[in-house]
Amino acid sequence: MDRREIAALLAYIGRLDPRSIRTDEGEVRDQLAQWHELLGDVPMATPHGWDARIAARQHYRTSPYQIQPADVVRPWESYRRNRLALHWDPTPSADPDDQAAWTAELVGTRRAVAAGIAQPAYAPAITSSQEGINPRLQARLDQIGSCIPPAARAALAPFRPARAAREAAVAQGLPDALSVRCEWCLAPVGEPCRRRRIGPNDGVRAITPRATPHPGRVDLAAQQAQHAEQPALA
Repeated sequence: MDRREIAALLAYIGRLDPRSIRTDEGEVRDQLAQWHELLGDVPMATPHGWDARIAARQHYRTSPYQIQPADVVRPWESYRRNRLALHWDPTPSADPDDQAAWTAELVGTRRAVAAGIAQPAYAPAITSSQEGINPRLQARLDQIGSCIPPAARAALAPFRPARAAREAAVAQGLPDALSVRCEWCLAPVGEPCRRRRIGPNDGVRAITPRATPHPGRVDLAAQQAQHAEQPALA
């Protein structure tokens, strides 16, 4: 609030509580300077629910004591915390490779929400539709074809061989072996096949994932894919 807004707030408080009215010119000047020093970063009102006059009125509804600047600052800080607690950071529209622009947009959005200028962005519901995606992000996704760029996918392939083998098989038009349960190692759908290490006493010592699925799992996936195509051809 600037000095004029502080003066307007003090005039409103004076109507609620005549005890706060100062008649001496020096006392008025000191009171205005004190409140401006303590409330300079608190807005008079925001488009989304904050109003310093409501905070002052609420104080006198619940307390018989004269209002102090802290009685306005506390509700304001609570208002800021509550809005940030409700806010879910949406993905910035800036290029993620431009760290400065990405961070600046993220911080600017948070400050606008905390200051009451913008509404909090709530976490989006899980949905299969493409509504609500930023057009710039959608254009970038259409350009690279995936949320993981091809260069990054190739760099990650040595660290996730099972996923790389699955993607390579699908790209070649082969059936997705991980779409069925493996009858050999009992790996569930979506998880790679497993290799068991047997100890001298025939006990299982360790289970490690395989880079490639068991042949029986590949055959089973091919059979199911063939059965799925037959009704379509009929």
